[in-house]
Amino acid sequence: MKMVCLGVNYKTAPVEIRERFAVASHKLQSVGQQICSLEAVSQCVLLSTCNRMEIYFWSSCPDSASEQIMELFLDKFEDKCHLQNYFNHYCGKEALVHLCRVLSGLDSMVLGETEIFGQVKTAYQNALDAGVTSTEANKTFQKAFTIGKRVRSGSQIHEGATSVGSVAVELAEQIFGNLSGSRVLILGAGEMSHITGRALQARGAQGIYVANRSYDRAIELAECLGGQAIRYDGWVEYLKDIDVVVAATAAPHYIITKETLTPLREKRRYRSLFLIDISVPRNIDPQVKEIDEVYVYDIDTLTQLADEAKRHREQEVVRCEAIIQENIARYFTDSSLYES
Repeated sequence: MKMVCLGVNYKTAPVEIRERFAVASHKLQSVGQQICSLEAVSQCVLLSTCNRMEIYFWSSCPDSASEQIMELFLDKFEDKCHLQNYFNHYCGKEALVHLCRVLSGLDSMVLGETEIFGQVKTAYQNALDAGVTSTEANKTFQKAFTIGKRVRSGSQIHEGATSVGSVAVELAEQIFGNLSGSRVLILGAGEMSHITGRALQARGAQGIYVANRSYDRAIELAECLGGQAIRYDGWVEYLKDIDVVVAATAAPHYIITKETLTPLREKRRYRSLFLIDISVPRNIDPQVKEIDEVYVYDIDTLTQLADEAKRHREQEVVRCEAIIQENIARYFTDSSLYES
């Protein structure tokens, strides 16, 4: 019996490829059961987030199992020969180390991010509920969770925001004190909107609205964030009740100006408004910062702050890798299961 990991992630596949393999949360158990019903697959855990879709599985015939899983996922696509090139394949200890790195935030788009730990726990719970795990999978994930916690408690890999979106969210917290229950408007539905939206959601933002010229894309992002899609030509009327605006459209001009915001001050009862401009060209006229209670940060300022935090985190990676290797040797004494 060998442990194997097969899947796509943000390193190997752009978002337009990843979204083709994404598994909706309400389908995770049924798809997991499909995978486990394959002749060569004994146990499995299916992980599907916006940045990765990975199947961790156990098999006494790992090559055959991998082929069967690839056929299950690729068979419906006409360009399956092309798509299979986007898949990663880890076997034995390499798969185990990969799982521990994912749990520790070392394999994340935002180095050290903490959200992935909870996402993996949810994936494992879904697998348990679907009845597709057994002794090997259960022991592996339970011990891997312990290692992930040890990495986070024994390092500073998670300290300081390292993405533009996360930095912006930390700055917003400094202004509002607490983002729990805050209302957010996201203009644009690309990767940066997604990253920033997820960071805001993780900090407690509840009323999230997404506007995009392509309404279908707005719906996709809104569903991912647990928010609501609105028509692009009607987003201005929402500003009177919004606390944070994320501007990340491809518009070649300013879409938020002093003329946009000044008439809203009285309707907003002079509440603070935090504007995150992560567009190039910029979407927000810098002059809006002249309005009282309005705070705006553009891509250059946010990138500089994120780079400083990222350099600090990168120094922690070596320490984290050492913790993973040390604890794998401690917790996984049955080496045959994890031989490559």
